[in-house]
Amino acid sequence: MIPSIPGVNGVVFDGLTPSSGTALKVSPPVYSPEQSSCQQTLMVHTFGWSYGKPFVSRYNPPECKFNRVTFNFTVTSAGRQFDRLALMFFNDTEIFRTSTAEPTPHGIIWTYVKDMSNYVALFKESQKIIFDLGNLIDDTYTGSWNTTLTATFFTANDTIDAADMIIPISARNSASNNPSGFVVPDTKAMNPVVLPQNIRKAVFSIAACGQANEEFWWSNVLSSDTQAFGNETTLFGYSPFRELQLYIDGMLAGVAWPFPVIFTGGIAPAFWRPIVGIDAFDLREDEIDISPFLPILCDGKEHTFEIRVAGINDDGKSNGYLTGSVGSNWVITGKVFVWLDSTGSVTTGTTPTILSPAPSLDLNSTAQRINGTVHSLEYYVKVARTLSVESMIETSAGSRIVNWQQNITFNNEGHVTNGGNDQITKQTTLGSDVSSNQYSRRYEYPLRVSSSYQVLSGGKFTIDAEMGRGKYVNKIGELAFPSEVKVFDFSHAMDRSPSSFSGASTNTWQNGTSSYRSVPAQKKSYGSGSTEQYYSLSGIVANNAAPVQGGDNDPVASDSELYHRHVLAVNDSLVLDIETFGGKDVEIGFQNSYSAQNTHERSFAKFSIKALLGRGPF
Repeated sequence: MIPSIPGVNGVVFDGLTPSSGTALKVSPPVYSPEQSSCQQTLMVHTFGWSYGKPFVSRYNPPECKFNRVTFNFTVTSAGRQFDRLALMFFNDTEIFRTSTAEPTPHGIIWTYVKDMSNYVALFKESQKIIFDLGNLIDDTYTGSWNTTLTATFFTANDTIDAADMIIPISARNSASNNPSGFVVPDTKAMNPVVLPQNIRKAVFSIAACGQANEEFWWSNVLSSDTQAFGNETTLFGYSPFRELQLYIDGMLAGVAWPFPVIFTGGIAPAFWRPIVGIDAFDLREDEIDISPFLPILCDGKEHTFEIRVAGINDDGKSNGYLTGSVGSNWVITGKVFVWLDSTGSVTTGTTPTILSPAPSLDLNSTAQRINGTVHSLEYYVKVARTLSVESMIETSAGSRIVNWQQNITFNNEGHVTNGGNDQITKQTTLGSDVSSNQYSRRYEYPLRVSSSYQVLSGGKFTIDAEMGRGKYVNKIGELAFPSEVKVFDFSHAMDRSPSSFSGASTNTWQNGTSSYRSVPAQKKSYGSGSTEQYYSLSGIVANNAAPVQGGDNDPVASDSELYHRHVLAVNDSLVLDIETFGGKDVEIGFQNSYSAQNTHERSFAKFSIKALLGRGPF
């Protein structure tokens, strides 16, 4: 029996029957419940044919006292299926976004444990639960999702500074028992709201991921090049750059440049057995400190929040501009996290000063022709943006200057050949966010993907692919979501505690190779491959815990890691798994139900190569 290792982003081991194993994850445990705790099962449901039929139930707070909450989400499945996106709402507020591993005919099971303590204000009140995991059952796609969601409530001494109130920016469909995600650009992601007048801090979070034509937005080409290889291979456009924008009453309040999530069927499915893509089980939200807008937002009047998705349009002559006319579609919600001042007080102050020059765009493409036919397409897109918002706010504690600053750069280089069938993408996003609320975050998202597909006789297809990708984040302080050191189980590091650190450094890297073969006549496809992943968590000791102007607070990592995991999977078999807590190795046992000799004949659901690669209409 594989031990369940609760964590933040993970590896799922799927070579087991649903009755014989649990999940295996890369990341560290969430904080262990202390003596006083209680549990509540929120959902036991099978998602078979469920398009438009979400799970709907009622949550009532438990009788025990608590200031912390964790979720345990366990899923079993057998058959063939797409990877599916799932969203959970309390009324109209999204609180959890995840996706699925791809089933096998022999069955899989995985468990994901997530700290939910930043939503404790919602857990104190009765809520309608809406869990949307759309699914399809037919002759080809045979896998149902058998799900169980359990919440554990407990009290911990190292309390998280959770918001007093959470206001959704969503489609607000809970009254009709439907999920409340916006689908952009088909609809506008916009709500008018009236906020309390006694707010001392406010943070906006954006939950967003590309689906359908936008699932592989990072591999798109310039709009002027979508027909470079003729009508037979139409590529997706609006460039490989995407920006999520937050507008408050029409004013740009902040931006987020999304992490390139790759779901468990993406590019070549054999990458993702048993390892899943970074963040695929826990699609993270970007945070924007909107405290500089409090003098406006606390006037007791209605204010409009809008989330936009921007790409780049171009004229074919290396000139481009941001546009909201991206492909379909992005699933989006937002939230306003509010921390209240004393009752009866009213927050006032100055009108925010916003410095948001247009981002610098540098783009170009070159098509190489042989006998008048395009042989290859090379392109690059470089973007840089700075943003600053500042005001003076007056609360019961007095007056203070609050500000939010962002500095981000993006670089994508692409090379497409073989009539649009082969592509190499190299991309890096570098950014820093700094808030006067003693918060700073620096991040880097490197990505390299090479994929090639060939058309064979009888309608068969093959894919050969390689990938290397990472997510490196240094974070000091907190906005709406707790730091990783706040949810780490320090029983494994007795000489340390959350108070030892002012922040966290998380580094994760994946690389792998994969081959895939589709046989439409059999309604099956087969694959083999290997994927390796590293994950590490370190506490940060800052020379100055409060970020200075510009974010140059020179954080340095502690002299020892809190957690480290190194996993290697080859042809569905986990061949290396080294886990370390505070420098001490922990041995983890596992089973293999499939040998390297027969894994090449494992069946996968998708047999549309373009659907896997995102390389033009499916």
